[in-house]
Amino acid sequence: MSSSRLAEQRREVIEIARRMTADRLVVGTSGNVSVRCGDLVAVTPSGVDYDRLDVADIPLVDLTGKVVDGDLKPTSELPMHLTAYQLHDAGAVVHTHSLHATALSLLRNDVPAVHYQLAEFGGVVRVAEYATFGSCRLAETMSEALTGRTGCILRNHGTITIGAGLSQAYNRARQLEWLCELWLTASRVGAPSLLSDAELARCAEQFAGYGQQSR
Repeated sequence: MSSSRLAEQRREVIEIARRMTADRLVVGTSGNVSVRCGDLVAVTPSGVDYDRLDVADIPLVDLTGKVVDGDLKPTSELPMHLTAYQLHDAGAVVHTHSLHATALSLLRNDVPAVHYQLAEFGGVVRVAEYATFGSCRLAETMSEALTGRTGCILRNHGTITIGAGLSQAYNRARQLEWLCELWLTASRVGAPSLLSDAELARCAEQFAGYGQQSR
């Protein structure tokens, strides 16, 4: 991996971290972002204001978590990120503390099929069992909920979404927050109607050929 490519991906980590704040998916220095660069991972540091970050502030770690470049300590949630790369073929990971998704995690074990956009995640999004932040146990419960999916919710905590790149992972984080807000809004006034598993499967097939496939 060339140094220019690594610098580009570190800049993208900063850009997405700042977008999380602007889009109100995190507050302060909460949440974290990473992208895989060959055998390395560029990841946000622990406890640093995103507006103050520079390229050199983004640690590079190997897939065991060893820092190979950078003076700052990686995010405390590094075990979750590494698990997503090692076991779920992620190209990038976005972890938010978004309000509506976290609120839903206090009430349910999954995100109901209130909209066909759930097909983007591979089916109904699961809520992982609670575990202390930064712990290996949290990485384990996340991994269980993420199996066969491109995102999950962490109970009493936030969300994890993965993608081939940071743009896709981040768009999924925003979409997941919207789906949770949709269910919470509708459920205030009644029992929302839900899509069937068969319809979600049809939508998943549609998504497979969606967009500009030649680009």
